[in-house]
Amino acid sequence: MAQIFGDFTEHLPACKEYLTIVLSPSSDSLRERWHYNGLSADFMADYFATFFPRREASVSKINSKVEVKSVVSFIANELLENAMKFNDRTTEYPISITLHLLKDRLVFIATNSLNAHAVSHFQSFIQQITTADPGELLVRQLEKNAENENETDSGLGLLTMMSDYLAKVGWKFETIQHDPEIMTVTTMVYLML
Repeated sequence: MAQIFGDFTEHLPACKEYLTIVLSPSSDSLRERWHYNGLSADFMADYFATFFPRREASVSKINSKVEVKSVVSFIANELLENAMKFNDRTTEYPISITLHLLKDRLVFIATNSLNAHAVSHFQSFIQQITTADPGELLVRQLEKNAENENETDSGLGLLTMMSDYLAKVGWKFETIQHDPEIMTVTTMVYLML
């Protein structure tokens, strides 16, 4: 049975423009994989920038090619980094990211396996960021990181998306296999256009 948190939608409206990248978890170092994440995020940003500026009237501040490239690259890179960092390395379950261009928004969907022992900690973090002001949490986390340089579990990327880009974020946790158990988390980020 799936558990849903935040702004997660099971069924998106049909769209003609979307791009999916699937990455295989590998024995490469995290640093090497982060380089691949950056390349993948930049590719997505370059691809989707071709659709901007949009002809329709929009209230969004991200209508130029430069703005959309920057935003898409940042969000895609953050989602891929989190997927790689928190991926259950005992499985060979692939990591994927899809970006949908809908009439009024961009929707990012990233999926990775997750160690069952990490679920409750992650869900507590989600409860915190979905019930508090993301701007205030961002400032507190920046202060906390300044005090502790070794902080690796900060959530700054998600908080920045929510605070600076007014993105809506949701998660779906589900067990997709029982023997051996494989649990996945799908992160969905909505960015209004």
